[in-house]
Amino acid sequence: MQMSSVRFVAPRETEKMLETVVVVFHLLGALGVVALVLLQQGKGADAGASFGAGASNTVFGSQGSSTFLSKFTAILAAGFFITSLGLGYFAKEKAHQLTQAGLPDPAVLEVPKQQQPASDDVPVLQEQKSATPATDVPPAQEQK
Repeated sequence: MQMSSVRFVAPRETEKMLETVVVVFHLLGALGVVALVLLQQGKGADAGASFGAGASNTVFGSQGSSTFLSKFTAILAAGFFITSLGLGYFAKEKAHQLTQAGLPDPAVLEVPKQQQPASDDVPVLQEQKSATPATDVPPAQEQK
C-alpha cells in the first residue's frame, strides 16, 4: 500500500488564492459589462430598424441582437454584483483579522486627565489702579 503525497494548503493561503480569483473575475466582468453596453444600440435606433434600415448589417439577425446582448449583459451584471459582495466579505474578514492582531483596545489606552479649574484656561490681565472708579457708565461732563 502506497501513500500518496497530498499537500494541504493553509486556510489563509486558500483565502488569498480565492480572493485573487474573485478579483480577476470581477475585473473581467466589469470590462465585459462596459463592452456589451457600448455594443448595444440605443432605443432611438430601433425606429430606423423597423423600416428596414440596418437590419441586414446585424450579426444576429434583425431582431436577435438586442435580446442576446441584453441577456448576456444582465448575466454579466449579476456576476459583477456577486463578485462585489464577495470582495466586500473578504474586506470585512481582513478588517476583523487586523482588529485581532493583539493591539490593545483604544478604551484601555485612554488615561483620564486631571480636572483643571476653568479659571486656569482664561488669561488674566494685570489690573491697573486708576484714580477714577471702575464703572460701566462714563462720567458726565459738567455743563457751564
